[in-house]
Amino acid sequence: MKNYGKLEFDRGRWRMTDVEPHVSIRLKANFPGIPFTATGDYTFPDLENVCTDLLWFLQRYPMEMSDGDRSRMEMRRSRFEHEMSELGRIFLPEWVPPPQHGSKPPFKLWRIQEQAAEIWRRKKRLILTDPVGQGKTFSALGGIIGSEHLPAAIVAKTHLPNQWVNEYIRPHTYLSAHIIESRAPYSLPAANVYIFKYSNIAGWVDIAAKGTFRTFVADEVHELRHGESTDKGKAAKVFCDNAVMAMGMSATPIFNYGDEAFNIVNLFIPGILGTWEEFCIAWCTRIGSHWVVKDPDALGTYLRELNVMLHRPRDGRPVNKQMIEVPFDVRAEKESRDLAKVLAIKAISGVWGESGQAARELDQIVRHDTGVGKAIGVAGFVRMLLKNKRKVLLFGWHRDVYDIWRRELAEFNPVLYTGSETTKQKDAAKAAFINGATDLCILSLRSGDGVDGFQKVCHTVVYGELDWSPMVHEQAVGRVDRTGQTQPVIDAFYCVTDHGSDPTVIETHGIKRTQARGIVTPLAGVETVWKDESRVKKLAENYLKMQGIKIQPRLAVANQD
Repeated sequence: MKNYGKLEFDRGRWRMTDVEPHVSIRLKANFPGIPFTATGDYTFPDLENVCTDLLWFLQRYPMEMSDGDRSRMEMRRSRFEHEMSELGRIFLPEWVPPPQHGSKPPFKLWRIQEQAAEIWRRKKRLILTDPVGQGKTFSALGGIIGSEHLPAAIVAKTHLPNQWVNEYIRPHTYLSAHIIESRAPYSLPAANVYIFKYSNIAGWVDIAAKGTFRTFVADEVHELRHGESTDKGKAAKVFCDNAVMAMGMSATPIFNYGDEAFNIVNLFIPGILGTWEEFCIAWCTRIGSHWVVKDPDALGTYLRELNVMLHRPRDGRPVNKQMIEVPFDVRAEKESRDLAKVLAIKAISGVWGESGQAARELDQIVRHDTGVGKAIGVAGFVRMLLKNKRKVLLFGWHRDVYDIWRRELAEFNPVLYTGSETTKQKDAAKAAFINGATDLCILSLRSGDGVDGFQKVCHTVVYGELDWSPMVHEQAVGRVDRTGQTQPVIDAFYCVTDHGSDPTVIETHGIKRTQARGIVTPLAGVETVWKDESRVKKLAENYLKMQGIKIQPRLAVANQD
């Protein structure tokens, strides 16, 4: 039989040499991670799925191989096919989960949580992207309780450790837990679970490097989307590499562009997407300074096939998303207009580095002025909701904007849950909102990820300021669109203006949403946005009625064409 080249296992990778030119063309077509300019000498990672694909290619173009190398490759293919078959059984109706040990009766995991826990136990590495409110926390605990791989380390955003302990671990499991309060290591008390914050995990890398924590969970894993370019990303890498089991969880792992998928996946399953260069060649195209995934659906199905990323969509209640145009006070931006003009010129024509800094400063100024300029208009809309006996979560970004909202809406006793409050203050604000002491909670757009409990009393979200990432908005509405919500419809109002940064931010959301949606929920088809304008009109009518104002109905005008 004719050989079209040579294939051998060399220093941890598969190396293909002496490949005939026409075979090289076919090889590049089937393995898009190969650089287009490479000729005759190619390397591949020693991954089970890659070995399976290579053996498939060798059926058409045989290569010279040693018996030992062929046996190694065939063994890895057999393991891949066996794993795919076994993991597939977990999703069959007749699958029976193993006995659940370590949970307090009568608590029992949902079936989707049992499935996720079992996939994680078998794969040892997993990115769980189930929708907000579908119980990813319990999926993680399902893999930890009764596990032989303890103690576990969980890293969460600053405001969430107490929630992990007081609302999940203590009430529902027999696990003991300790919250790490310091960045500086200290003698740890005995516990099954140690809960870190993203702000202090970097200080514990030397302890993690010893294999102290045998299981690692990254809650709201989009915090690691910048990979090892950040201290928390470098620390997470150490925790992952020295743990037997590791999992990242987030309903919105992709905040901006698809290249974030590489940073997250590569932390937990190194090499599964190849090197950074191979990933860019195979999956991405460059737009400006960003690497954008060319076909998000294809990357999503690839990660799903390998059981690297697990996502089960749910039939949730409709979210009524509406754009509300609010008035803009142009006087609010006058003071910074001249500075903004200087920064705009620098951002366009300045030298490298200087222009980037100018662009960032310009972004901060324009977004700040946009928030301040529409703050009173936003407050007026929220007032209408509150007068209609709605409890409202109001999301913003700038402290100056919060101050205006608090002044304009002082009669409603607003509480704050932002980046400036301590964990104790945030817990108090959450309790006041849930217990009825106030109907208005002002949250920072990026301070509420993962918070549970608001859905018990609220079904109305208002975005008083916009974030550059649409996934931040998804996280925000997820505070009320989750298990425990009793209302049939959730209202999410985007207060926008034609001035400032809002038009550009809204335009940018399109491509970012496409990237995230394709990777996390591939082949989901066109996204349906539910919109019922009659709901806000009814609220407006009720509000005007309370003010003693009557509005005459508009008469229909016949079409004169």
